[in-house]
Amino acid sequence: MANVFSIQERTALITGGAQGLGEHLAERLAQEGCGVAIADLQAEQGQALAERLAQEYGVPTLGLPMNVTDAAQVAAGFDAAIEKFGRLDICVANAGILKSGPIVEFDVNDWRQVLEVDLVGYMITAKHAVRVMLPRKSGSLIQINSKSGKKGSAKNSAYASSKFGGIGLTQSLALELAEEGIRVNAVCPGNLLDSPLWVNSLYAQYAKRWGISEAEVRQRYTDQVPMKRGCTYEDVANAVVFLASDASSYMTGQAINVTGGQEMH
Repeated sequence: MANVFSIQERTALITGGAQGLGEHLAERLAQEGCGVAIADLQAEQGQALAERLAQEYGVPTLGLPMNVTDAAQVAAGFDAAIEKFGRLDICVANAGILKSGPIVEFDVNDWRQVLEVDLVGYMITAKHAVRVMLPRKSGSLIQINSKSGKKGSAKNSAYASSKFGGIGLTQSLALELAEEGIRVNAVCPGNLLDSPLWVNSLYAQYAKRWGISEAEVRQRYTDQVPMKRGCTYEDVANAVVFLASDASSYMTGQAINVTGGQEMH
C-alpha cells in the first residue's frame, strides 16, 4: 500500500526559505526526499542552504533571489524552478514581516508595507504557483498564516489584518481551484517562543514595556497556552508535510491551528 504521507520525489518552492521558520521547512522537506527551491531576499544565504541540503539529503535544490512584492521577480523564480525540476508539486508561501504599534503611532507607510509583503506578496506567489501547477492539474499551495489570522491582536493591527486577509485569499483560491486539482490551505502557528524574533527582539521589548524580566514575559505567554509550551518549528513542519502529502487529499480551504489549544476556531 502506498504511503499517503510521503512527499518523496516531489518538488517544492518556499518563499522566505533562507532563514528562520522557512529554513527549517526547507530542511524538513529535503529530509522527506522532496526537491526544494529556496526563494528569499537573502539570495546568497538561500543558495548556501540549497547547496547544503543537496549535499546532505541528495535531493535537487535551487536558490532563488525573490522579493515577493516584485511580480516580475516572482514570475522569473517560478519559471526557474520549472526549468530546474520540470514540475512543481508544492508551494509554501512563508515570506512575511511583522511591524507593530499603537494605532495612533503606527506609521501609515509601515502599515502598508506589512500588507504589501504579507498579503499582496502571498497573492503574487499564489498567482505564479497556480500558473505553473495548472497544466498538470495537481498541486498543494500552503500559506504560513498565524493565530493572528483568527483573532485580533492588540497593537498588531497590520499583521492581523494581513493574516485575516490571507485566510480569505486561501478560501477563495480553494474554491476557484478545487476542480483543477490544486488544493489551497493555510497553517496558523501559535507563538514561536524559541524563534529568533522572540529571543532577539520581542522578549526584550515586552520586558521593557511591562517592567518585568524576559523570563517573566516568556512565562506569561507560555501560561496562555493550554498545553503550556510555545509552538516549535517542527510543529509547523509536521502540518506542512501533511498538507503537502496525499494524506490531506480531501482538504482544501482550511486554516489549520497549530497553537497548543490556544486558538480553536
